[in-house]
Formats: sequence, C-alpha cells, structure tokens
Amino acid sequence: MLFSEVIGQQTVKQQLIQTVKENRVSHAQLFYGPQGSGKLALAIAYAQYISCTGKKTDDSCGNCPSCHKYSRLVHPDLHFVFPVISGQGKASVSDSYIDAWREMVLKNPYFNLNMWLNHIGAENKQGSIMADEAREIIRKLSLKTFEAEYKVMIVWLPERMNNAAANKLLKILEEPPDKTLFILVADTHEDVLPTILSRAQPRKIPAIDSESLSAWLMKQFGVDQAEAIDVCRMSAGNYFEACNHIDASNDFTFNFNNFVALMRLAYAKNVGDMVKWVSNMAGIGREKQKEFIEYALRMLRGNFLMNSKLPDLSFLVQQEVDFSKKFSAFITNNNVEAIANELDKAAYHIERNGNPKIIFTDLAFTLMVLLRQA
Repeated sequence: MLFSEVIGQQTVKQQLIQTVKENRVSHAQLFYGPQGSGKLALAIAYAQYISCTGKKTDDSCGNCPSCHKYSRLVHPDLHFVFPVISGQGKASVSDSYIDAWREMVLKNPYFNLNMWLNHIGAENKQGSIMADEAREIIRKLSLKTFEAEYKVMIVWLPERMNNAAANKLLKILEEPPDKTLFILVADTHEDVLPTILSRAQPRKIPAIDSESLSAWLMKQFGVDQAEAIDVCRMSAGNYFEACNHIDASNDFTFNFNNFVALMRLAYAKNVGDMVKWVSNMAGIGREKQKEFIEYALRMLRGNFLMNSKLPDLSFLVQQEVDFSKKFSAFITNNNVEAIANELDKAAYHIERNGNPKIIFTDLAFTLMVLLRQA
C-alpha cells in the first residue's frame, strides 16, 4: 500500500517518512486513534516505505520487488497479528486466517472488528489474540530477515490481547531482535494492557480531515460536493461511518430503529413490548450488541447537544435529527450522565460474556426511570 492510497493524514505521513530519512525508526510503535481514521492503512504504507528499495521523496516507488510483494501482502518479512476465534477446526493463530485477512485488507483496509469477525463467520464468538499467537510471534521474529532490512510485525487491535499472550511478549517488545519493527494498531490506547503500552512509542492518528474525506467520497461514490460535505460532518472523519451514511443497506437502519424503539418503549413503560425487544436484541450476537450500544451512546451525545442548543456539533443525519427534535427534550443535565453510565455498564458486561437477556432487561427497566427524570 502506498501513502498516496491512504485518505488524508498528510501530517502523519510526513512524520513517518521523516523517521525513515533520519534513521529514527523506533522498534515498537503504537498507532492509535478513532475508528475509520486509516490507522491500519498507514501502518502498512509505513512498513512498505521502510522496505522499499526505490524510495521517492514522499512515497514508496511501487515498482521494486518489495513493493510488488507488499501490494499483495505476501512479503516474507511482513507479518500480521489480529483477533481470531477458537474452533472451526483451525489453530487459534492469525496464520490460520491469513488468506481471509489478505482478502479483506486488499479489498478495503478501512474496517472494524465487527466487520472482520463477520468476514470469518465468527457468529456469536468474540475475537481475541491468544497465547498461541505470542509463541508464533516469538518464533517468527527469531528468524533472520529474508529480503528486507526490517522484519515488520503489525498487530491489529492489541487491546484484544489476553494477559497470557501479553506476558509472553513483554521481553521481545522490550529487547527485540535487531532490525525488528512492531507496529501496534489500536482504537483506544487506554484499553491496551499497561505492560504493552509502556513498551511502545505512541503516535496518535486523528480522524480524517473533511476536505480529504469528501474528495475521496466524491471519487469513490460519485456523490456531489454538498452531499459529501454533509456526510463528512455527520461521520466526524470516520471513513466507514461515512460509507454507512451513503450506503442505505448497512447496519445504520437496524441500530436507529432499535434505538427509537427502546426509548419509546422505556418512556411509555410498555413492559410487554419491551420484553419482546429484549428477546430480539439478545439473539443478534455480542459484536452487534456492542455495536448497538456504541450507536446508542452516539445518539445520546447528539441529543444532549441538541438540547443544549448546539445542533451543529451533534453530527446526526437527517433521519436522526427528525427523531431527536422531540426526543432531545428528555436528555438533560439531570439524566444524561446516568444514562451514559448504564450504557457503558451494559457494554462492559456484554464484553465479559454476561447473559444478554439480563443485561438488556436491566438497561431497559433502568431507562424507564431515567427518562422520566429529565
């Protein structure tokens, strides 16, 4: 992947290129920032630039043997680690899913965990980076490089690494073999285990700037400038959120309709229909449940800002705005923090494999009380 194929992020690109020119490539780096900002794409472009034998001033050459192999993600000195699932008759390591990974990244490197797990048919299973993966990393990095100056290990979502895997990696992260580069790509550095975080140089990747994202959307989807600008504003620099706003067949409709139903049923204290809502939500799978709660938190924020007379900061699409014109009156200083805490608590328990019926029942009945406290 070339830097020119990464949307926006001009400042970060120049900083990364400068580290190579000045021979200041840190052995362990953490790229972190919001989803849809292009962190993974940047990590691959950076690795390709380091390995390129015909570097240009501002990008890889794209023509040397190394670049050709990077363009297919098959360079022998490029390794990937990412969350996988157990079972399916495969070892619980990334190499078991590498063909699916290459297919997904080459199609579009802007995706999130839920998209990846759907791609590999995870169903209700949650992806993680397990202890067997750590042993594979140590084994691979103990070998000499095949062609390039650096062995590069890109770890996508290190926050999904369990303690057993992290503990096995501490020494090699602190004292890696010569000419070894770890690039950790995280959504939130706060969720990365402190022992891992302390051994990597952090680099914050911001959301994509509106000018670059709108130009890309016009090129990719053929939308006009006005629509592209509106989508950029509502997606807050998140590429796949922007795509979701344009693509009407995505999960947006599901999340929006369920949020509206939850709030209306809670306010009306409609226990019978709420039980049906909880039953439906409990059966959709944990990753989609977490995605819904994330969406609910975004809607909560947007409605609070609308109530606070700051609609331009709400980043809501028109369909959400139409609903929120009335609903925002029920999200005030008196209850917004408590509702946010309940949603966070639900996400926490889902993440830890709690019973979804109990979790969503508790959330629903608590909302019945909190919405009346506006």
